[in-house]
Amino acid sequence: MTDLNQPFLVQSIRSVATAAMLLALTRTISDEETVKKMLADKGYRFVVTEVGGKSSLTEFQEKTTKAVIGAALNSGIIGKSATNYHALLHATDEAKRGIMVNVASSVSLAVKIAIVRDDSWIAVALFGDSALHPLTNHERAGLGVMHLGNG
Repeated sequence: MTDLNQPFLVQSIRSVATAAMLLALTRTISDEETVKKMLADKGYRFVVTEVGGKSSLTEFQEKTTKAVIGAALNSGIIGKSATNYHALLHATDEAKRGIMVNVASSVSLAVKIAIVRDDSWIAVALFGDSALHPLTNHERAGLGVMHLGNG
């Protein structure tokens, strides 16, 4: 039997992956704050950031990697260890592949990034819009998960 006093979707958050994707999918500050409270209540650590620009491989790849590393370090999601960097970068690359599938080289992207971790796993979720022209906007998502190891 479900507890009707729990917030919507709280029982669906069973991993860092679902937590990160749900957080990345929020479109309002109110929804984001609601999800953040649910994640904090479950013991997850998390941070949200954004990145935008052209989809050219170097620009989007570099901006996203820098944004993820900066947000994760500044918020204390990861420490400065090789295993933490390794896990975060692998999860980020996996998530970027989901966003970059079949993307033209001149597409504009606006992506929300959610990073969520527990004691053993880290997840990076990307969700946002892409378009060659404002009239052709459509949504894209990517998710990456990696084990943090022992560092």
